[in-house]
Amino acid sequence: MTRAYRRRKREDPGWRLRRVQRKREMTASASMHSRRVRKLSPRAKVAPEANPPEEREAPRPRDIVLQGTAAAVVSVCNEEATIDQVLGELEKLPLADIIVVLNGCTDGTRTVVAKRHPGVTLVNVPDRLGHDVGRATGARLSQADIVLFVDGDLAIPASDLLPFLQAVDQGTDVALNDLGRHLPPYTQQDSVTRCKGFLNRVLRRSDLGASSLTAVPHALSRRVLDQLGPAVLAVPPKAHAMAILHGMVVAAVHAVDVIKTNRKRTFNVGKGNAMEQLIIGDHAEALTTVFQVAGNSPFGPVPTRVDVAKRRNAR
Repeated sequence: MTRAYRRRKREDPGWRLRRVQRKREMTASASMHSRRVRKLSPRAKVAPEANPPEEREAPRPRDIVLQGTAAAVVSVCNEEATIDQVLGELEKLPLADIIVVLNGCTDGTRTVVAKRHPGVTLVNVPDRLGHDVGRATGARLSQADIVLFVDGDLAIPASDLLPFLQAVDQGTDVALNDLGRHLPPYTQQDSVTRCKGFLNRVLRRSDLGASSLTAVPHALSRRVLDQLGPAVLAVPPKAHAMAILHGMVVAAVHAVDVIKTNRKRTFNVGKGNAMEQLIIGDHAEALTTVFQVAGNSPFGPVPTRVDVAKRRNAR
């Protein structure tokens, strides 16, 4: 650049103004570009909060405090492979006692329980009398305010067992497993499920659906055991009906899927199997008891079709 060119630029009155304008345009462009491409630094991304909120752990089942005492009864028949896990979940609960009834066991179930769970009460029944008799036996030995019943072939998480204890602790007498959501439509249900639903309808407790003392887990209050006697538990549908007839508080309190996970055995597989016939017979005995206690119409006269039509048309 020659001296003459620089002198002409300085003498030009608009040269300085154009120079200032160019500087401003360049600065604005650079600032806009920097905003477009600016990224948070890694340090800013991971910087911890000055006072992070405290994470509160959910209360563990063992930490739940019940107003009354609680115990569990486990009816077992050759459950060497599952009993350790079953008892492990029960030991997470606020239980004063766990009673394991060995119902005609011929495997190593007793050894597993004795070695790994020394605090458990073991009851040995040499003959195989069935889970229901095992529950009645365990209930007779317990003096707890709440008695929870489970089977040794299915490990149910403690979090799914706790609602049954809490329900009875808060005033429910019979806390049932709410099986409704796990059942197929009526046309696809088996005979046992239909018997359960029919018994509840006869007892005017259609709200219970197919929930019954036949299915575990369930829990009973001391009032039920004292008034009805533990022996009635040997026929679960009968105990179920008697509790309702005696004005006990019966409710389906929590849903646990024990249908898909139920252990398959030779006597409970296939239509008309031995277990199905036994349970159907138990329901027949329960219905007989209902009619003996309350008459042919336990809860008042059965309405005729004409009566139903009149009430429907009056709405």
